[in-house]
Amino acid sequence: SSTSASLMIASPRTNPFYVLRPLAKHFGAEATGVDLELQPLTDEFVAQVRKDVREYRLLVFRQMPTSLSGKRQVEFSSRLGQVESTFYKHPRSPHPDVFRVSNDKNEGCTNVGRTGWHVDGTFMQAPFSFQTMYFPSVCEGGDTQFVALKELYASVGEATRQRWDRLWMMTGKREAPVHPLVSVHPYRGDPTMLFHCGPPFVQGWLLEAEAGTGKDQFPRGATVLPASEVQAEITAAIEALAATMPESGAFVNMQWRKHDFAINDNLGLAHYASPGTQDPTAGLRVLHRTTVVGGSETVPRKTDGRRSFFMGAAS
Repeated sequence: SSTSASLMIASPRTNPFYVLRPLAKHFGAEATGVDLELQPLTDEFVAQVRKDVREYRLLVFRQMPTSLSGKRQVEFSSRLGQVESTFYKHPRSPHPDVFRVSNDKNEGCTNVGRTGWHVDGTFMQAPFSFQTMYFPSVCEGGDTQFVALKELYASVGEATRQRWDRLWMMTGKREAPVHPLVSVHPYRGDPTMLFHCGPPFVQGWLLEAEAGTGKDQFPRGATVLPASEVQAEITAAIEALAATMPESGAFVNMQWRKHDFAINDNLGLAHYASPGTQDPTAGLRVLHRTTVVGGSETVPRKTDGRRSFFMGAAS
């Protein structure tokens, strides 16, 4: 069983704006002492947040004295990059750029994030850099699970890593992006992964005959594997990491509290909404989410320089 993130408290670190406490050995931090509705979004404050998100990959602001408006969430998000307006519009959403999620269809979009472990925005050539999450209302058991991707990659054997290095995810048919499973994190420079384990989101996988095919942009001599085969392999590796909590320090079961606001490094972590997020008997759960895109540097890139490409462009 996973250990609650709230139990993973280590020695605090202080900066001019808030106090930080690590959530797990390898990633995640809890920030207290700041009211994001009122805090001036100065260059210094934004630089501190960016630095901490780059280091911790998940930054959770807690114990805020007031609620966070949709307008403010979008203002803050836009300081991290370009806010990508969601294609789902719920009537109760506080802002056109805020995706409102709930366990009650009258309150928000339901069954979100439940198809499998994933990184957000795999349908785009440059997946989302960051995701912000604000909880006006929480329910018992409505946790979000996060796994650190650098550590996930390191947790498997050498043969599996070499195989993963040769895999590319086909997100659709023609004109859909094809992403390398393993790439270089654009801000951190360490290995990361990009995948979606939900059945509708992956068409299949290309397994290259050998890794690093010189200057060719596209995987050559590749075998096509069914989507479910690699998705099951990734899910099993994540579950193995979760089973070694807290020792592995690479898995967090985030038990949200009312008014929590989180910034997730979407290129460094994968996440999954636990079954309890959809339990209507556990109380009302409401999540306000924004997604932020970066520049061309966030198009997934392998160590040999090859990047994600569009399926139709390979022919």
